[in-house]
Amino acid sequence: MKGSESQTKRGAVVFPKNQKILQIMGENIMLAMKRRRISQELMHKRTGISKPTLRKIVSGDPTVSIGHYINVLAVLGLQADLGKVALDDELGRKLQDIELLHGKR
Repeated sequence: MKGSESQTKRGAVVFPKNQKILQIMGENIMLAMKRRRISQELMHKRTGISKPTLRKIVSGDPTVSIGHYINVLAVLGLQADLGKVALDDELGRKLQDIELLHGKR
């Protein structure tokens, strides 16, 4: 592949409902930074993440890598929050229970 096609960065399609969740997460990160009195400058120094990328994180930009999000959460002492994603899989347990009760044996 030559030309702009090989250099074009493709991002994930994020539907509006899911974009809102990212925006809320960004707001929560910004509030956590403010509560701890950690400026974007200090966060930049502690993580090495560029200031434009930090601005994208606090706005919930879906193009930022999850690695950058975890580094910011680590500075805030909130990295364990990311480990809670999908921890309580209520739908998965219900589906498994249905299969156990009525499904394949």
